[in-house]
Amino acid sequence: MNKEIYTQHSGKVSEAGNRFEHVMAITLDKRFDYKVGVIRSIISRTGDMLVSGSLDRSALYKISGEDLEHFEIGEKLIIKNQDELIEKIGGDDMDFIGLEDPDIWIDEENNLLHLYFTIAFKYKNKKGYNVSLGHAFGTDLDSLVMTEPVLMDDGYNSAKEVSIAPLNSRGFRYNLIESSDYLNGEHYSTVRLAISKDMGGNWEFGKVAFHPAEHNIKWLGGHASPGPLFPKSFIDIGKNKLVGILNGRESDTFIDGEKVARGVFAVGLYIYDFEEGKIDWVSPDSLIVDTEAKIITFASQFVETKNGEGILYAHVDDSFVRAYTLDAEKIKNILPL
Repeated sequence: MNKEIYTQHSGKVSEAGNRFEHVMAITLDKRFDYKVGVIRSIISRTGDMLVSGSLDRSALYKISGEDLEHFEIGEKLIIKNQDELIEKIGGDDMDFIGLEDPDIWIDEENNLLHLYFTIAFKYKNKKGYNVSLGHAFGTDLDSLVMTEPVLMDDGYNSAKEVSIAPLNSRGFRYNLIESSDYLNGEHYSTVRLAISKDMGGNWEFGKVAFHPAEHNIKWLGGHASPGPLFPKSFIDIGKNKLVGILNGRESDTFIDGEKVARGVFAVGLYIYDFEEGKIDWVSPDSLIVDTEAKIITFASQFVETKNGEGILYAHVDDSFVRAYTLDAEKIKNILPL
């Protein structure tokens, strides 16, 4: 960790209050100066999140704030066609456990809001989950219509936690997603390309851009997930390159072949070549671990606030959302430039 490059804000940006078990994963609409957005609210939680086997049931809710330091949770997000599509996808074999991990992307040319989210099911008759990248669009959060998922879990390839990349010179995007893989009986979360020629249509699974098992990096030895990419106005490292946030988790702890503890989630950096769809560099150490975190610090949104400065939002222990101020010049000092 390098605490000189960030400042942890006091207090909580958003918390559950009396309505929910926990809250996490905010995303904000830049057209309204980042004062409105969506949050994932935990309706119920069973098990202990410090070990494997816990289960969250989630729903998406609207949030709003007078400033960037605190957001109130409003009404549940209503998405047209949701019930029909969820029933169609889940069928009789899967138990729908909720919409998760929202990400807003604005089509500025058409002034349309695209919302991406995890559609999560638990299999009824076997172990495991089915995780697809869902999509809805509308002029704002009150007019959303759900479409077919842009990436559907086919039983092996899963998709969640999207990071939207700029268009490349060939007219499509090498977006990034969290996917999964099994090696030697171990489960890994990987960063994978998601090829998009139409932001509201069908995407294609691309190659794995980062696999924890192929790198000797302790802080993300078990799992890696793409977070927000910084705009070039915040950090510019040259043509076709962006700096971004990477969420990582250490490998789980085993004793006598039994998993006894989950690895700690933390936040680090990466450099992404969006023209070629290639991760050029990952920070050898994590960047942020919240002072109150027992196991999880996981980033979901970045807002540039002024020249050389911005706010990163992350959820802590899947329970509340915190803000951290990032300093661009200090980040540049640890990049391999």
